[in-house]
Amino acid sequence: MSQRRHVPGNCPVCGEALVVTRLTCTSCGSALEGTFQPGEIGAPASAGAERFGRLARLDAAQLQFVEVFLRCRGVIKNVEDMLGISYPTVKARLANVLETLGFESDDERPAADREMRREILADLSSGRISVEEAHRRLRAQDNADRDE
Repeated sequence: MSQRRHVPGNCPVCGEALVVTRLTCTSCGSALEGTFQPGEIGAPASAGAERFGRLARLDAAQLQFVEVFLRCRGVIKNVEDMLGISYPTVKARLANVLETLGFESDDERPAADREMRREILADLSSGRISVEEAHRRLRAQDNADRDE
């Protein structure tokens, strides 16, 4: 029997999603060729993509980081301790994962947007506004950003 290897989810050259084109039975040696999506037998073709979603874009190191981050319930200090890395490294890895998943990082937000968010959070922190008001203002800012 041949050695099994991890199948990467993305092309190492362009970063686009890879697809499986050959399935081989290790017992009898028969093979199927075509374009196969990850998923379970009998499931619709789109089920694999839905099942793994954006997480299928992550490489092994990114998935390991996400697992640690989740086990630590997002507490960066605990992630630092568990992985033996610094706060800036945790933040950089998190930003990398978010970028790979297709989410905007705070660094991509215009400075004025970041400042507005800081002001809202400062008002909330000092008790000048309620949690509900902070949510309303943040949603309004996000809606304004989308309209631009």
